Amino acid sequence: MTKSSQINRFRADKESLFANVALLYYGQGLTQSEIAKRMQVSRATIVNILRESRDRGIVEIRVDGKYLSSSNLARDVRNKFGLQDVYIATPDTRNGMQNRSELLSQVGRVGATALLDIIEPGYRVGVAWGETIMSVADMMRRTVSEEVEICQLIGAMNSSRVPASENCAIQIASKLEAQVYTLHAPGIVATSEMATVFRNEPTIKRQLLRLKKLDMTVASIGNVFEDTHFHAAGMASIDELTAARAQGAVGIICCRFIDKKGKAITSSPDSRLIAASLENLRSSAKKLLVVCGPDRAAATVAAIRGQLVTHLCVDNWLAQELLEN
Repeated sequence: MTKSSQINRFRADKESLFANVALLYYGQGLTQSEIAKRMQVSRATIVNILRESRDRGIVEIRVDGKYLSSSNLARDVRNKFGLQDVYIATPDTRNGMQNRSELLSQVGRVGATALLDIIEPGYRVGVAWGETIMSVADMMRRTVSEEVEICQLIGAMNSSRVPASENCAIQIASKLEAQVYTLHAPGIVATSEMATVFRNEPTIKRQLLRLKKLDMTVASIGNVFEDTHFHAAGMASIDELTAARAQGAVGIICCRFIDKKGKAITSSPDSRLIAASLENLRSSAKKLLVVCGPDRAAATVAAIRGQLVTHLCVDNWLAQELLEN
């Protein structure tokens, strides 16, 4: 790496840090002391970061009562569902709801802050795949982790929306300077018999066994309609989605269909998947679910009911839907 590129990387990492601190302080209403505790720095450091953020134009202060409600909104969602913590992305609403890509960036940035807040030294972390998780990976600031392992939860797949599924795990591991364990198999194969052969291959079997002992998971949840990324990635046909809905499916998490109680629905293509099971996710002590868009409300509630979530990151529109659901 050249000296110039090192300088540019340092500047980008510093600006990302400043933006994350500003989101916690101005967006989520945390105090300077609370932020300092989360980031394991002094309160004076946070004061200086906020001051420099204003001076450099990273933060533009304007009074808007809608923003002041975000902290109470997070508290209400947390209390309603008995979650350990809730993080709310509060985008600029002056021109109405943002398009999905803009909203995704905001949710990804807050989700990245949540991940760094929750993770602890020595954790084994399972990372899923999708637009939302890729946004989290993109928005993460670089930090040095201690003996953290990052494990890919879904086998290799490509789609027009998101790079290869291993990219999410690899990028997050790179940002944390952590060890990464990718899943050396396709995410889905042609037949259940072929899937069984893959799962029993010694290298892949060891990788899947590692997923049974996770300390933390980072995932999102999709809907079960034709616009879902699960279909766009070629992992489920329209007929399979229709059949799953007929069985009561309301969401898709780690390529697994769940009903409104968060229970697994064994429906095609379940037997052909090479990915973490719902039990792998459920047995993890910390489960961060990052979700973007109010159309995911039913799916999000189902994941919570199914004990697949301990920490939740959503946008403010989805948070409102969850309170009304």
